[in-house]
Amino acid sequence: MLKWDSTENADKIAAEMPFEKRFEAKSVYSMLSRTVIKYSGRPAVSFQIDAGPKSGSETLNWGQLLGKVTQAANGFKSLGIGKKDKVAYILPNCSEAVITFLAGSTAGIVVPMSPLLEPDQMAGILNLAEVKVVVTLKSLPKTDVAQKVALALEKAPAVTHLVEVDLVRYLKFPKSVIAPLIRPKVKGNHGAVTLSFEDMLASQSSSSLTFKDDGEDRTAAMFHTGGTTGTPKLAQHSFTGMLYQGWGMNRALTSWSEKESVLCPLPMFHVFAAYPNVMACVASGAHIIFVTPQGYRGEGVFDNFWSLVEKWKASFITIVPTAAAELMQRPINADVSSLKYALCGSAPLPQDLFKKFEASTGIKIIEGYGMTEATCLVSGNPVDGGIRKIGSVGIPFPYTKVKIAKEGSDLKKIKTCKVDEIGEVCVANPGVIPGQTYTDIKKNNDLFYETDFLRTGDLGYLDNDGYLYITGRAKDLIIRGGHNIDPALAEEAIASHPAVAMVGVVGQPDARLGEVPCAYVELVKGEHLEVSDLLEHAKNNIGERAAIPKDVDIVEEMPKTPIGKVFKPELRKRAIKRCFDNAMAKAGISSEVVEVIDHPQKGLTAMIKKNGVNDTKEIGKTLDKFIYPWEAI
Repeated sequence: MLKWDSTENADKIAAEMPFEKRFEAKSVYSMLSRTVIKYSGRPAVSFQIDAGPKSGSETLNWGQLLGKVTQAANGFKSLGIGKKDKVAYILPNCSEAVITFLAGSTAGIVVPMSPLLEPDQMAGILNLAEVKVVVTLKSLPKTDVAQKVALALEKAPAVTHLVEVDLVRYLKFPKSVIAPLIRPKVKGNHGAVTLSFEDMLASQSSSSLTFKDDGEDRTAAMFHTGGTTGTPKLAQHSFTGMLYQGWGMNRALTSWSEKESVLCPLPMFHVFAAYPNVMACVASGAHIIFVTPQGYRGEGVFDNFWSLVEKWKASFITIVPTAAAELMQRPINADVSSLKYALCGSAPLPQDLFKKFEASTGIKIIEGYGMTEATCLVSGNPVDGGIRKIGSVGIPFPYTKVKIAKEGSDLKKIKTCKVDEIGEVCVANPGVIPGQTYTDIKKNNDLFYETDFLRTGDLGYLDNDGYLYITGRAKDLIIRGGHNIDPALAEEAIASHPAVAMVGVVGQPDARLGEVPCAYVELVKGEHLEVSDLLEHAKNNIGERAAIPKDVDIVEEMPKTPIGKVFKPELRKRAIKRCFDNAMAKAGISSEVVEVIDHPQKGLTAMIKKNGVNDTKEIGKTLDKFIYPWEAI
């Protein structure tokens, strides 16, 4: 069998046969069924609600998982779900989230949603996707998910059924007795019929589907994307794209077999957990382990992480850069000899952190690249015989083509870049649906290059060996007096300081230059640095003078997305507020920025509380010099 160890061999693998002929399975359910035939009694999914290495857990073997997926799919069908109907789950990590992901895509179209969203955002996605059935948490102490969903359903009248998952079943005595007694009451006035997830499963057959799984390639999943503010876009995923994720990961890691296990503290509403992890296990029969409902954000996860590796004898761990930074602040105080690789994605990993992690753990990091709009996998650093290039996200997977493109000199025509030339990363593979990436057809306009290549919005380049390097986001570019600055340049330099845990560089308003770089820095726990020290370090290590941050803020904790990326929209808001408040104070205006909002027409807009009748005119004289708009309230 050819190894995926170079772009040349990747092309040869793809030339062997069309991707659709790689296996008999034509749907997620049929792939799961074939895995069960081979590995029925082997562990499939484990979940432990607490992070302690001695905490109890639930493990489903592959036969048990198929039975519950069958029951859930039949249950959704009984609630009126057909191939074009949507089942959303708004759940933290638990066995039920995995079951619903697999069953929802079998009966209809599954729509994973973040439980961290606010009710209005939830309602926006539910209405945009036209969801009929919602699976979420039954009310529990210390979580407001049930309450938020109830409020969301008041504004999502198309939802007919609310299916509740009760996490009490995972609790041990005395919590299992106390929790139901202090269960918060949920206030909500919606018309959805409420039923228990357990009761739904118990009412259905586990031996076979009550409907035909005909293997028709269709949209089977929709994931929301675009950040955590406003109503995100919905990216559509087909069976072909979903199966490609499982196949691609297994072809890349030939050691990922039924005998392996992966510790995955990532949320099941994100593609990184659902595809390169869950679908890879479904394709191979490997064992996946989830710890705490909140994953990496769960209490004690980082402190107990290495002990959890020892407990589960994990072969692989899934990390993101922020998690890697946190783990490097904890001693490796357990036997981690079972580990082979760490799978890293979601954002570029600073080279210093990359080297430190590998040196400390003794395992190799497989850094890769993917995106929701491509169903996930795009590229990765080859493992079996290939060359890993630190700083790159590797070579495209078989059946994936990557082009780098940018606007021509006339600013209208797009052209393909040369080797080592930075441009927008464009991707074509079985996970990309040309012209139908988003449910909103208008959002697909100008989204493709040469018809089939998805414009990712990421900046990068291909080297002479076909390795892909991601240098930043096109929208993250800081435009300083007409000069484009890639924030990654400053971030990499600042992150090289041993006391820096993580850093985010964004553009802050400047009356003369439009934008200038500013940096937000989170320090390693227990470390102390002056801002002047960081500025000096930045000046000494950033080669491009224009990229040196004008200001550096040391923050106690960096704002992050649910997957662990530095959340730059929040940093931009902070920068706008600081600059506008400083400008008004300097001008003798007592008003201040109350908040910075995402205005649907204006973009980021400062909302300013005026303190006098004539304040608006004075504020205008001061703030109209900046590129960001403002409103007086």
